[in-house]
Amino acid sequence: MRRPGAERVSHAVSRRGLLLGATALGGSALLSACGAEKAPLVGPPPVAPPNSPTPLTDAVTVQKMRSAARNREVNLVIIAPDRVSRVGMPVCVALHGRGADARTFLDLGVQDALNKAVAAGLPAFAVAAVDGDNYWVDVGKGDDPQRMLTAELPGWLAQRQLRPPTAMFGISMGGFGALRYAREHKDLKAVAVASAALFLSWPDAKSRKVFADREQWESHEPLLHTGELSASSTGVWCGNADPFARADRKLIKALDPVVAKMTPGEHNDDYWRGIMPEVLQFVGERIS
Repeated sequence: MRRPGAERVSHAVSRRGLLLGATALGGSALLSACGAEKAPLVGPPPVAPPNSPTPLTDAVTVQKMRSAARNREVNLVIIAPDRVSRVGMPVCVALHGRGADARTFLDLGVQDALNKAVAAGLPAFAVAAVDGDNYWVDVGKGDDPQRMLTAELPGWLAQRQLRPPTAMFGISMGGFGALRYAREHKDLKAVAVASAALFLSWPDAKSRKVFADREQWESHEPLLHTGELSASSTGVWCGNADPFARADRKLIKALDPVVAKMTPGEHNDDYWRGIMPEVLQFVGERIS
């Protein structure tokens, strides 16, 4: 159950509200992928709630925004490095996994990784996260996350004196959404996906009970449209014990991205925290 933990538009949440909201989040309830024409495997269990979520600071804000594209209010989380003006900063959008929301990124070491990137000499940039669902695509339910990302998010960022998004990062379901977004936004300077929830077959995708039919899934599935993605701006990370490892290996083989890392790890917060510095370094080297 999610608690609000945030005030309305143009007002940052209180520290207490953020702590309550982040504690209630409880991690990502994510499903697995099978690699053959058979009944899908059971996915990993939800990740336990964080014990000490990232506190709210001037560089870390959470606000509620009304999305017409999604027909609901969504969290807008902005994470920037400490002691750096956010005015005119480039932005990498972060897309969360299934069962989570934008506040997931408050407990994955994002700000610490941004601080280390700046200390190492990379240009400062911000990470902006919003709430999504349905693999971040329009599946005919009056809820269009892609339209929110394209038509609404740039305006929300401009109101905060931030640049339009020039990079995209997605975890699990968010990886599916980031690759879908990249197909329509070929000017992105960096696209990073971790444990991308991709599907090797229609039975596997159908088991998620999200897509209306096979045609709809095929129109969105990144593995069926790798020719529309840019290998030179894409990085792929996945743990060898991740249930999506086989699908992500297929993505790597088909796309040949500039960075491809299959390393020890599972489909959980520990793995994503571990790779966060490397992912944000990849983005920071390209986003300016």
